Amino acid sequence: MKKHVEHLWQIANKSERRIVGLMSGTSLDGLDLALCRIKGVGRQTQLEIEQFTTLPYSEAFRKEVRKVFSVKEGNIELLVLLHAFIGKMHGKMVADTLRQWHVAPADVDLIASHGQTMYHAPAFLHPNSGYDNATLQIGDGDHLAMTAGIITLSDFRLKHIAAGGEGAPLAVYGDYLIFSHEHENRVMLNIGGIANFTWLPSAALTEQAPGFSTDVGPGNTMMDAYMQKHLGMACDHNGDLAASGNAHPQLLEQLLSDHFFKAPLPKTIGPELFNLTYLEQALNRVGGELSHADVMATLNRFSAEGIILALKHSLGSIHNWVVYGSGGGIHNPVLMQHLNDAFPEMVFKNTHELGVEPDAKEAVLFALLANECIAGDGLGSKLFKEGMPDISMGKISFPG
Repeated sequence: MKKHVEHLWQIANKSERRIVGLMSGTSLDGLDLALCRIKGVGRQTQLEIEQFTTLPYSEAFRKEVRKVFSVKEGNIELLVLLHAFIGKMHGKMVADTLRQWHVAPADVDLIASHGQTMYHAPAFLHPNSGYDNATLQIGDGDHLAMTAGIITLSDFRLKHIAAGGEGAPLAVYGDYLIFSHEHENRVMLNIGGIANFTWLPSAALTEQAPGFSTDVGPGNTMMDAYMQKHLGMACDHNGDLAASGNAHPQLLEQLLSDHFFKAPLPKTIGPELFNLTYLEQALNRVGGELSHADVMATLNRFSAEGIILALKHSLGSIHNWVVYGSGGGIHNPVLMQHLNDAFPEMVFKNTHELGVEPDAKEAVLFALLANECIAGDGLGSKLFKEGMPDISMGKISFPG
């Protein structure tokens, strides 16, 4: 053990570190891998993305995960088995990818693994009095470290909860390090399975409107689930089906009626609420038959409205801000048109203009969190809104 601790100490004191960031989202598309070279810590952090790829999951694997993903009652044995299996699988994916990139494991300092979210249970959502916020990501860090042969940091979200947060979203920490700007007010909008954004005020606005990250509602999760169940397609490519239909006003009203949309920011949510059961209940209250195209048009508008409402609520008195997008939703032109229509004065960009490819952003985020955990000194909690604790995150697993 001593040699591992000494090695970790050496890594912490290096002027730069090479870290593989891993992200596997609720969409279960695949594993994002970003090989990052990171110099310094805190606001002096300098990031170079050396390599990035997404390795798709097999349909057989997706089916196994969906048996226990985001369900209140399920197969505990399968959950336990997947915890070890995913850790090994991700470790092998890292090892194989590094080999393809001609990078030796010994030349990588750390792996930063988000894991695979199984269930997210903020206190306001679950009905169990006496229990606080909780979340579960699987893909055991020890299995990953042993398989890849690299020190691994994992399970980032539980420390956030232990410090009084809700475990998500964590983007504010990484966004602050590499995207905050002295003079420009920025909104870092990520439209993944769930939509969220980080507010990064300029120096002049920090005290008046401190930074924070918040979930705002469904991004792609309900649209993808509907397409998979009813049309046998992974997603509504380019929003084609939604574009051919018409949003149903009464259904949209029902979808937006949940108290989540009135809850104060920051907040967090997941497919535990926004799923096909939620849609079916709303459809039953409305009555009548809707075409697939009209349902998809409404779901698309629903995702957009969650983002629009949150931005207007939190930034209504601030008009000079710029949006930088990431996540799969930014490739949906129908969804993005709704946002443009709501904020015609805004220019919507993506994080490519800031040096980070949009699809790589979340994997990079966890590499940054690992760097701060090993070598950082804290970011300064006064910079963040209440509910954003100033902490290091990540549990350390040694490869032996």
